[in-house]
Amino acid sequence: MRILLTNDDGIHAEGLAALERIARTLSDDVWVVAPETDQSGLAHSLSLSEPLRMRKVSEKHYALRGTPTDCVIMAIRQVMDVKPDMVLSGVNSGSNVADDVTYSGTIAGAIEGTLQGVRSFALSQAYLYENGSRVVPWDVAETHAPALLNKLMTVDLPDGTFLNLNFPNCRPDEVHGVEVTAQGNLAFNVQVEERADGRGFPYYWLRFGERNGIFRPGTDIQALKQNRISVTPLKLDLTDYSAQDRVARALGME
Repeated sequence: MRILLTNDDGIHAEGLAALERIARTLSDDVWVVAPETDQSGLAHSLSLSEPLRMRKVSEKHYALRGTPTDCVIMAIRQVMDVKPDMVLSGVNSGSNVADDVTYSGTIAGAIEGTLQGVRSFALSQAYLYENGSRVVPWDVAETHAPALLNKLMTVDLPDGTFLNLNFPNCRPDEVHGVEVTAQGNLAFNVQVEERADGRGFPYYWLRFGERNGIFRPGTDIQALKQNRISVTPLKLDLTDYSAQDRVARALGME
């Protein structure tokens, strides 16, 4: 089995190293094409106005000055002589649940793999801040992901569907099982912080404020809160079929 790895935290990210160790429990044919720099929050963006520059880091390891979407396209269309059997995107530093999936470059890597006709998974690891620093328990994903992927990679999924895996912030032995979940709701409380540069001109930083979630049973954010691994099937079709009839009636098309 040939596995392609990518991420949005960059080629030197700890989570990518963890993902490679996970992937090598499944296969010895592992390829890495990841962004040269951090691409977090860029979602499923594609570079069309700038050239893509790629360097070979080592055997089967490439760094690309582009987005996770660019990385998957370049890997499949340019770098690899044969299409991979699986795309793994992550392991992201921080969970990708609820509304965060619309912003996530980690999710985008799995989206692009799915668009390219490859079975794809996004993997993310929840964490907490301690003394102003991230403390990410990578060993949770490393401990539980291999067996989980072994089971999930044989599931017969519909075309256009991929799986979003989130690992809770706890010790590996504190994980209380796996739950198949739905996407929850987590308020995206973004704040604009105005600053001034050395010449007094204004510039701005976007930063997160306090975020409140709706912890409904069966959702990804509730599963993580209960120290359970969340597995959410996501699909590329964004059509709201329940609204089609109402829109048609508004247009007099009954």
